[in-house]
Amino acid sequence: MFWDQDNILHIDYLPKSQTINAEYYSPLLVQMKDILKEKRQGKFTKGVLFLHDNAPAHRALATQKKLVYLGFRCLDHPPYSPNLALSDYHLFPGLKKQLKGRHFSSDAEVIPAAWAWLDGEHSEIFFLSGLQKIEQRDKKWIDLLGEYVE
Repeated sequence: MFWDQDNILHIDYLPKSQTINAEYYSPLLVQMKDILKEKRQGKFTKGVLFLHDNAPAHRALATQKKLVYLGFRCLDHPPYSPNLALSDYHLFPGLKKQLKGRHFSSDAEVIPAAWAWLDGEHSEIFFLSGLQKIEQRDKKWIDLLGEYVE
């Protein structure tokens, strides 16, 4: 899932039995550049600042080369950081709560249910506040000398 301070930009649904690796992820980054040009006209002039966690597909050399080629800059997510990835603590808890207890017979049923929550329930403030939480969480982690775990 890719999102910015305004809204969801793109969700990629991983095919069954597929693993996210650099070979899968690099073309997705190219697709993201096109999506950003289309959806964020005028905001794309200074480049893209990406926030990745330390997933192997994100750290792979091929991915790093693709990011440089596309002109994307990445914020480092320190190795072994106790801080979760932004979506893990900002988006997914609410989505899980929305879907909890519901039974779906196929992926085709889950996708619109997820979109209903992701697309319809949030204002721009929701996404911006998620990005602002990064500063708060990192400051707390620094103040506690790296002992912050949530």
